[in-house]
Amino acid sequence: MSASSPAPGAFETLREQYARRLPASLDELAGPAAGTVELPLHVVWSGRRSYGLSQARSRMSLYRTVLTEGQRQDLTAFLDRDLLIAQWPVLRTLISRPLRDAWEIRFPELRPGGATAA
Repeated sequence: MSASSPAPGAFETLREQYARRLPASLDELAGPAAGTVELPLHVVWSGRRSYGLSQARSRMSLYRTVLTEGQRQDLTAFLDRDLLIAQWPVLRTLISRPLRDAWEIRFPELRPGGATAA
């Protein structure tokens, strides 16, 4: 790193870490849209691991956990594209700004006022 370029801040570093895990397309999110999801220990190592998708709070908690803690294979295995898009307006307020920005930069359709094609 040269003296003329400042070191990236914690925000940028964290956003880049999240961005490296993202799928290339929202269409890769092929997780279940119904039923119960049991998360593996590497995603949630303590506390609740089972989530019912028919209950809004449970589904929101699942998505928040997977977005925050999951790796790319977890994102594609446990998140459903249409459910993510439908929940995003509220979900984006429950996650960190670096995580939210990583998703909204990669997928402009998630931005407020963005195109949300079904």
